[in-house]
Amino acid sequence: MTETPVLLATAGSAGLGAAVVRLFAKNGYRVVVNYAHNSERAAELIKELLVATNQVDDNAYISIQADLAIKNDVERLVKETISYMGRIDVVLSNGGWTRFTNMKSLDDNVSEDDWDRAFAINVKSHIWLLHAAKEALDISRGAYITTASIAGLSSNGSSLAYSVTKAAQIHMAKQLARMVGPRIRVNTVSPGLLLTEWAERFTDDQKEAHRQKTALKRFVNIDDVADQVLTLAKSSSTTGINVVVDAGYIL
Repeated sequence: MTETPVLLATAGSAGLGAAVVRLFAKNGYRVVVNYAHNSERAAELIKELLVATNQVDDNAYISIQADLAIKNDVERLVKETISYMGRIDVVLSNGGWTRFTNMKSLDDNVSEDDWDRAFAINVKSHIWLLHAAKEALDISRGAYITTASIAGLSSNGSSLAYSVTKAAQIHMAKQLARMVGPRIRVNTVSPGLLLTEWAERFTDDQKEAHRQKTALKRFVNIDDVADQVLTLAKSSSTTGINVVVDAGYIL
């Protein structure tokens, strides 16, 4: 089994997940990119990584399909990662889901389907993934990092279900850090608005209002968030924290 460290990144083919994947590959990690549906986008990212790093090992970067809302899929994702790579050193649990609603309307925030899916992706998928990867991370003294949101720290967000489940995710990560220590570190990053495909759901006026509310009068740089993930992966002394990267939005 090679000693080269391995990153498993869920929802890793676009947005923040892809930015983290690129950064870790640049820093010498082998990478497993999880995707839900878009196999072509995942394959393109793998090709990009091979070229960018001059990697001669075609198996250094692979993609694996799995639906994070299905527990058996999450468990299979981990098993296949270990089968291909032989180890896991860092997990970026990056899955998230929302349906945009009117946050001023209670009537628009009581869909049972919305709450069930938000809880499945934004809370349960993270604990399922850690449970499945626990043995491998224990061996490597690894890091488990989840992507939350500043919506979990304020009354804002795309929906009430999203905001509440992101708050639950942040709280859960602190409990998990106690449960799986001392060999595994569990931390969370909570970005502000990132100008990814996710942000395309907001109007230009909404995005500008967000920017103006930040102390730095800027949007969060996605590479800054990726850098924070790498920092948490490298730190042997950090666990149970939520790092906010929001350009001062919630100050």
